[in-house]
Amino acid sequence: MLKKISATALAAAAIAMTFTGAAHAETNPKCSSGVTQIGSTKYLKHGSETVASLKQFKGCNKNWAYVYIWDAWKAKHPSNHIRAGIWTRTSDGAVDYAGHDGTKQELWSYGANTLSVCTYAAGDVFGSGYSAHGSTDERC
Repeated sequence: MLKKISATALAAAAIAMTFTGAAHAETNPKCSSGVTQIGSTKYLKHGSETVASLKQFKGCNKNWAYVYIWDAWKAKHPSNHIRAGIWTRTSDGAVDYAGHDGTKQELWSYGANTLSVCTYAAGDVFGSGYSAHGSTDERC
């Protein structure tokens, strides 16, 4: 019985540790009153490996795109290109866009005045020999 409990406890601890590296409390430096995630998180992948999380937020009367590179990926790829933007159903391009080339682990877009229309966040993380991109579900 003790071995069974120990094996169960070890399995639970392993699962918890697997997800700990990806957890991150988002704080938007451009919206001091706070933001709320809208829609689900999109996981940007390279093959079967998760590179980053992509989310859409609302706050301060704007929509925001947010990309966070997972710790495990960042440890292997310390320098990345990150892009984040808000798109609308009718836009030909991003209505809000931010990019960074270097060692940042997270990136917020600049904020789009699009709360009255349907939007989605799009993001990319790429570097030498890899590219991960995607978009969140549309929120109206």
